[in-house]
Amino acid sequence: MIVCCGEALIDMIPTGDAEAGQSLTPHAGGAVFNTAIGLGRLSVKASFLSGVSNDLFGKILATRLEESRVATDLLIRSDRPTTLAFVELEDGQASYVFYDENTAGRMLDPNALPDVPDTADAMYFGGISLINAPAADFYVALAQRESAQRVIVCDPNIRANFIKDEAAYRARLEKLIAVVDILKVSDVDLDWLVPGPASHLEKAASLRGAGPSIVVLTRGSDGACAVFGENEIVEVPIEKVQVADTVGAGDTFNSGFLAHLSKEGLLKKDGIKNLAADDIQAALRLGAKVAAVTVSRAGANPPWLHELS
Repeated sequence: MIVCCGEALIDMIPTGDAEAGQSLTPHAGGAVFNTAIGLGRLSVKASFLSGVSNDLFGKILATRLEESRVATDLLIRSDRPTTLAFVELEDGQASYVFYDENTAGRMLDPNALPDVPDTADAMYFGGISLINAPAADFYVALAQRESAQRVIVCDPNIRANFIKDEAAYRARLEKLIAVVDILKVSDVDLDWLVPGPASHLEKAASLRGAGPSIVVLTRGSDGACAVFGENEIVEVPIEKVQVADTVGAGDTFNSGFLAHLSKEGLLKKDGIKNLAADDIQAALRLGAKVAAVTVSRAGANPPWLHELS
């Protein structure tokens, strides 16, 4: 089982047009939430660990998880409100403004970490849940505690405009990356994490030196690659589709990548450092395939396994 640990929120997405007038439609979302949904729809055993409200939006989030066959027994429920993200789309590209003060997802106690089932082979972290305390410290502490026995995966999915204390955020990411086995970053994330003129492959290699056995890099229209082993590199191209929008594209890519490794029995702590190039490339291909489906339709709507055949 893969336990996805991080934010669940409501994306308020504009609908309509300039002539008829626009409105905002609520959609269940959040980077880690989207990856959990993607895994469930690909028939991978997945569970979601997050702070989720008892309010109307929280019920929508829990229902969406259950509908996508994601276990909800690790949800930490409270009466605090649900985090809201207001989405602006321009030429299919999404930007976000978050409302996250005093929410169910944010107010998690780092001194009250939950038990993780023995059936969990891997734990996935990332998104805005790593930005603001106390939840950010909760997730880092959880990853550190579990890293000796489970594969730790992270996609920071950096939202620079949401970061108020950059020094604290960088320090937190450094602690987390030190215990991560698989780190996934976009080219934009990579340039933020490792500033300077070095190439993306050089920057990815430098991050591997900080802890991860595998660094996966997504590069938009240039496809995806992974750096691993003795500086080995494998690549896959992007799948060409008509893009509706990019909401949830990276999150869905992660679900495809992890789904392949999980189904092949490769998400094991004692073997993650020795994955073969063919296995990593096949995982990249499935990630690219499911991401292509998601960007071809509106919002974060990962495909079901039967849609890939």
